[in-house]
Amino acid sequence: MLQRPAFLLSCALLLLGSCGHSRLSLPGFDAAAWRRDVRGCAGQRQAQLAALDQHREELYNVHVDAVADLLGRPDEEELQEQTQRVYYYYVAPGPQCAPGHPAAATRRLSVRFGSLGTVTEVLYTAPAGVQ
Repeated sequence: MLQRPAFLLSCALLLLGSCGHSRLSLPGFDAAAWRRDVRGCAGQRQAQLAALDQHREELYNVHVDAVADLLGRPDEEELQEQTQRVYYYYVAPGPQCAPGHPAAATRRLSVRFGSLGTVTEVLYTAPAGVQ
C-alpha cells in the first residue's frame, strides 16, 4: 500500500512538469536580433521576415508564452472578446519610430491568439497605400 501513494505522487509530478511550454526556435530566424529591434526601427526585423515566413506554420497552436519568448514583447497588443488577443510587431521603420511612439499604419506582423492562449493566425499586413 505504501507504493501506491508514491506512484501517484510521481505521476502527478510528471504531469505538472510537462505543463510548461518548450522553447521555440525556427531555423534561420535570429530571434535575438528580432527582439532587439524594438518597433522595427533598426530594420533588423525586415531581414528576419523571410525565415519567419518560411516557418510560419510552426507557430500555429503554440502558446502565447512561447511566442513572447521567441519574438519578445509585442509593440502593440489588442485584447478582444472572449479572452482573445492579438500581438502586433512592426517590421519596418516608420512613424512609430518618432518620439512618443505613435501607433502607425505601417507594415507589421500580427499574431492572433484564441481563447486557449494558442496561435490561431499569423499575418503580415501592410495597410492600403503602404508598400
